[in-house]
Amino acid sequence: MNEHYYYGTGRRKTAVARVRLYADSGPIIVNGKPVEEVFPWDSWLQQVNEPFRVTDTAGKLRVVAKITGGGVVSQAGALRHGISRAMLVMDPNLRQPLKRAGLLTRDSREKERKKYGLKRARKAKQYTKR
Repeated sequence: MNEHYYYGTGRRKTAVARVRLYADSGPIIVNGKPVEEVFPWDSWLQQVNEPFRVTDTAGKLRVVAKITGGGVVSQAGALRHGISRAMLVMDPNLRQPLKRAGLLTRDSREKERKKYGLKRARKAKQYTKR
């Protein structure tokens, strides 16, 4: 089985999505399961399908992805980023609509590390005057 595919890596927080994009029509498979099983909520599915909606390629491409790390929302964001990057490799002409929709920008927000002497990154013990 020597099929040609386009590759893209998507990241969001600690989630990493390794995405393969095939030029034939078919389902989106995530970690060996259909996408509806992995992301059952509508908002998650909309986020995953956004690159297809923006580029009018819904149903024309097949996606196989492996996602590790992060939570469900973070994984959905990583998959969206990975699909967008793979589309760019497939067809550089799709850069403008993807860029305009903000799908090529990696969301760089990460959890801030906890500091010693504090309860969280910035939450300190409550100060008492007397």
